Parts: sequence; C-alpha cells; structure tokens
Amino acid sequence: MQKKEKRLEVVVLAAGQGTRMRSKRPKVLHEIGGTALVERVIKTAFKLKPDNVHVVVGHESNAVQESLSEYDVRYAAQAEQLGTAHAVMQAMPSIDKDATVLILLGDVPLVSLGTLENCLLQAEEGISLVTSNVEDPSGLGRIIRGSDGRISRIVEEKDASSEECRIREINSGIFCVGPTILEEFFKNISTNNTQNEYYLTDILAFALEKDIEVTTVSPKRVSEIQGVNDRVQLADLERIHQLDQARVLMEGGVTLADPARIDIRGNLRYGIDCSIDINVVFEGEVILGDGVMIGPGSYLRDVQLGDGVVVEPNTIIDGAIVGARCQLGPFARIRPGTLIGANARIGNFVETKKTKIGSGTKASHLAYLGDSKIGSEVNIGAGTITCNFDGVDKHKTIIGDDVFIGTNSTLVAPLTISNGAYVGAGSTITSDVDSEVLAVGRGRQRNITGWVSPAKKQSRSDNK
Repeated sequence: MQKKEKRLEVVVLAAGQGTRMRSKRPKVLHEIGGTALVERVIKTAFKLKPDNVHVVVGHESNAVQESLSEYDVRYAAQAEQLGTAHAVMQAMPSIDKDATVLILLGDVPLVSLGTLENCLLQAEEGISLVTSNVEDPSGLGRIIRGSDGRISRIVEEKDASSEECRIREINSGIFCVGPTILEEFFKNISTNNTQNEYYLTDILAFALEKDIEVTTVSPKRVSEIQGVNDRVQLADLERIHQLDQARVLMEGGVTLADPARIDIRGNLRYGIDCSIDINVVFEGEVILGDGVMIGPGSYLRDVQLGDGVVVEPNTIIDGAIVGARCQLGPFARIRPGTLIGANARIGNFVETKKTKIGSGTKASHLAYLGDSKIGSEVNIGAGTITCNFDGVDKHKTIIGDDVFIGTNSTLVAPLTISNGAYVGAGSTITSDVDSEVLAVGRGRQRNITGWVSPAKKQSRSDNK
C-alpha cells in the first residue's frame, strides 16, 4: 500500500490590535523592509508548500484581508480576543483533522524557513515548539523543564512564581502539532488562569498526560522569534533585517560605504562591482547593472539602471529605465515613465516625467522635461521647460536629434522641433520648428531712459 502523503495546514494568528503600537493601523500591518509583518510570515509559510494557509483576523479584519489580497489564504474571524488557543479554534472547522498544523504569529516576522522546517521535522506525530534562551525574558512565557531536561510545561509570566520568572528560556509561540492532537486538546481546554483566557501553551500539559512526545527547536538567532509589540521593537527588527540585507549585498560583491546606513524596502538585483554610498533607499523592484555607483542620500524605486550608470548625491529616480553609462544628478528628480538612452546626462535640479530621452543627450541643470520625446545628442540649456499642460489636457513635445535648445527657453506643447534645429536663448516657442532652422521667440527689447522705480519715487516724496 502506498504511504499516504502528509498534509500540512498553517495557521497565522493576526487578530490582535496591538495597543502598545499606539496606532490606528493594525499591528500586523506595520512594515519591516517595506513589507507588512504578517505578509512576511505568510511568504515564509508558503515556502513550506502547505495545503492551506489560514489567517485568523479580528481587529480591522478588512484592512488585513485587503493587504493580503494577492495571496491564496483562508480567513477565520476571532470576534473576541480570548487567548491564543481561542484564536486557533476559530480556524479549526476548515482544517483537515489528519493534517499536521503549524501555528505562526503574525507579529513575529523574521522567523526563518530553516527553523520552521526543523520544527516540522521534530513534530512527527507529537508536538514541537520553538524556544530560545534570551537575556531579557520579561513579558514572555517561560519554559519549565524537569530534572531529565525534558519540557514539562510553559508558564505565562503573569502566572509565574518569582523563581520561574528568573528562567531565561522562553516560548516563541510557534507550535507544530501532529494530526488530531488539537482536536482532542480543544475538547478539554479551560480558562483556569489569571487572565481567564484559553492558552495554547496548555497543550503541553495535555500532551504529557496523554504520553504525546514534546520536543523543542532553537532558532539560529534570537531575532527570528522576536515579536513586535511597540515602535521600539519594530525599529530594532528593522535594523536587524537591514543589516542582514546589507550582508547579502556585500557577500554578492557590492561595496557599501556603511552597511548600517542602507535601506532596502523591496527587491534589489545587482551586477558586479556596484558601489552604494550612505543613506540610500531602495523600494519596489530595483535592478542595477555592472559597475553602477549610487551617491549618498539617493532614493530609487522601481528602477532599472544599465551598466556603468553614475547616480550623484541626493537624486530621486522613480519608475524609470536608464541606459548604460548615464550620469544622473546631483539633486535630479527622474519621475515615472522616464526612459533614458545610453550616455545621457541629467544634471542638478533637472526634473523629468513621462519622457523618452535619446542617447548622448544632455540636460545639465535647471530644467523640466515632461511628456516629451527627445532625440539623441540634444543639448537642453539651463532653465528650459516643456509647458505640456493647458489646464485640461497634457500635450507632447517632440524634439529630434542634434537639436540645440538655448538657455531659459519655454517650449509650449503641442510642439515639434525637427532634427538639427536651434532655439535661441530666452525664447518662447509655440510653433513647430523645421530641420536646421534657428527659432527665436523673444519680445523686442526697449531701453527707456529717465525711468524711475516706484521705490525711488516714494523715497524722494518722503524726503520733501
């Protein structure tokens, strides 16, 4: 007879309000590395390839479900917060009784796949839980062991004696329970404790009474089982996560000026010999080619940079694709929809938006280029702007190859400036310009003699 394949059901507890966060947002929706706490837990859970993932929701349940809309999970509602066992009970009607059940906490975001795999391996037909020795066990359930070293029970701090409070081995709240055990346990559970709640930890006493094997697993690092109850703990785990990210980058060949001053809030892919200075933030999906250099204080979101791109300090690049060997910044703002060809130069205080810029084109300083298509080897003078919005519609500016736009020019769309044309400095251009033509759109200068400013007139009047 073929051996029946073991089933795995995962239950993620995410019903709590998290009052110590002092926030209108549910605790589990606060973020580490740009990802909600509960989403991090669920991503790790799915790597185990479970048959189902159940999320127990309560406070602001609609917001939690909306944040997880892209995941194929089942929901169970915990209307009243009556303890951890009570939360798991809400999911039980949807759980296969012949499955192993892994119970995770939505506010313990850094638990590793390896730790959970060990927990599953140890559980077999019994119970396995994740424990660890910590320097400060305050507020956490303590692991009580017998003279033989085997776990005998878990005592919550509020129910613990002064001697038990000195124990440093704590319960993480992560349990793996073999088939049918939870079903039997819930038939006998009570609220006989100081908080009058249904404790999941009481399953240990039940297991020992029934001769069910109980084992423990320790994580490689304590941070794996650290929970988030307030903003301080959230910040602590954020730094741990970011240092982990930085270590991965450096092991992959990226030079970091200071591993403690980089933030990755999404996915960062990179080529060889990339260099990242201090206080750089990456969000969303970012791809760096070989030899990319990012200056200090820069922000990149949903960006692709080609080989050899140099990003000068304090530059914002958002939703753009940048060709090889471009130079951006300092203090440039590259907005969504920007496509920049190879060897282009976008300098200080230049802003682009929904604009395609050809190879070798230079806008070295103080320009706004929006809703435009700009060819190759174009020179954009300082102070140039594309006026693309008439108050109702956006219009497009098209500039051909080898065009020279003089300083302080205003280009009023819809407008086409053809290949090789010139625009004189200080011009306002409202009509199309043909190839190899010089366009000058200035008002005639008048020098008026004997003119006196109003301020001087007032001064003369006051002195009379």
